[in-house]
Amino acid sequence: MRVLIAGLIGGIVMFIWGVTAHMALGLGETGFRQPVNENAALAGLQAGLGGQAGVYLLPSLDPKTMNDPNAMRTYSLKAVRSPYAWVVYQPQGTDMTRMGPQIGRQWASDTLAGLALAFVMGLAGLGFRRRLAVAAAAAVFAWLSMLLPYWNWYRFPLDFTLAGLAEQLIGWLIAGAAMAWWLGRGERTPSP
Repeated sequence: MRVLIAGLIGGIVMFIWGVTAHMALGLGETGFRQPVNENAALAGLQAGLGGQAGVYLLPSLDPKTMNDPNAMRTYSLKAVRSPYAWVVYQPQGTDMTRMGPQIGRQWASDTLAGLALAFVMGLAGLGFRRRLAVAAAAAVFAWLSMLLPYWNWYRFPLDFTLAGLAEQLIGWLIAGAAMAWWLGRGERTPSP
């Protein structure tokens, strides 16, 4: 029961931190830019990508042509001469100002992450500092395994990538401190 409550505390604290990081500090928007001509860009997306939602890399290379030297040479030339884009595309957009469902999903995600972290932090033999170190390690692990590869492979901006590290590390340190405190309540301190 103590681990469950610690996970809920962690999820709530992380959710509040996420709101603060995005709304007050702007960490979630680091690296975002406004288009020079949004209408032209949107029209180009509709004309070029059609009606199928998905993630698109531009310029693109059809995996079926990777063994064709001519196709690879053509792609390589185009790739160095063209702009690059990683596009999450939905042919029918969504009003991003209506955040109700997204807020619910984010809270659920933070809470599930908090529960997973609380399980590890609740292992026997860990005191407050070690539990906090586990929270920091989990945050860095998540960043190294998810966001850093996006910088490496998909060319996400470095400032966006580093802001993601700051958001996760600070958030899970704060949430981890609350969780470690809760988990340590009532535990006996071993005598030296």
